[in-house]
Amino acid sequence: MPAGHGTGSIHFSVLFRGVEKWRKQLGCRQSSMVRITEELVRKRAEHNEGEICSLEELALHQQDIEKIEFLNKNCKKLRILYLQNNLISRIENINRLKELEYLNLALNNIEIIENLEGCESLKKLELTVNFIGDLTSVENLINLETLEELYLIGNPCTDYAGYREYVIATLPQLKILDGEEIGKAERITAFQNLSKHYKSILNSQEEYFHRRAHEKVQAQQRKERFSEKLKENNG
Repeated sequence: MPAGHGTGSIHFSVLFRGVEKWRKQLGCRQSSMVRITEELVRKRAEHNEGEICSLEELALHQQDIEKIEFLNKNCKKLRILYLQNNLISRIENINRLKELEYLNLALNNIEIIENLEGCESLKKLELTVNFIGDLTSVENLINLETLEELYLIGNPCTDYAGYREYVIATLPQLKILDGEEIGKAERITAFQNLSKHYKSILNSQEEYFHRRAHEKVQAQQRKERFSEKLKENNG
C-alpha cells in the first residue's frame, strides 16, 4: 500500500490548488484529451507483460484524462490505481473494481464523492486538491467497511467549521484523516458534536455552491474571451 502524506506533501497540495483552478478556468490543455483505451492500458501494463485482465496496479497520472472509462469491465483485478493530476470531473465507472484497495484521484476537478459503493475492498482514498464542496457526499462512503485512510485536504469542504469532526463521526471505520491518526477521545467528541455541526455544514455548502456557480460563469466568459483573442491573433 502506498505510503501516506507527510507535511511536505500537504503544503505542496495546498500550493497546487491555485494552479489547478487556473488550468480549469482557462480551459487550458497541454495536449488534446487523452482517453483510457485498451491501447493506453496495455502500454501501462508492461510490468504485467501487457496483460490487462490480470493487472493489479495501473498508473495513469498526468495524462490530461477527463473521464474514467474502460477499467470497470476490463481491469477487474486492479488493487492500486493512480489517476492523480488529470482533468477528471467525476468519479465513475470504477464501482465494479471489487479488489481495489488504493485509489488516487488527487489534483483533478472532482466536486462530489460518489460511485464508489461497489469498491468493497477500498482501504485508502486520496482526493487531495479537488473542488469538493459537498462535504455530505462523504456519506456515500459509509458502507465501505475496509476504508481506513481518507485525504481531502486542499478541497473547499475542509474550510467548513466542524469539517474534521463531521467526517470522523460519519465514517467510524476511518483510522487516518488527512494524514492524522484519529484517536479514541477525538472520535467520541466527534460523535457528540455531530448534530451541532451538521446544520452549519449544510449552510456552508449552500454558500459554496452559489459561489462556485458564479465562478463557473466567470470562467466560461474568460475562456470565450481567451478563444476570441486566439482567433484574432491567428487570423
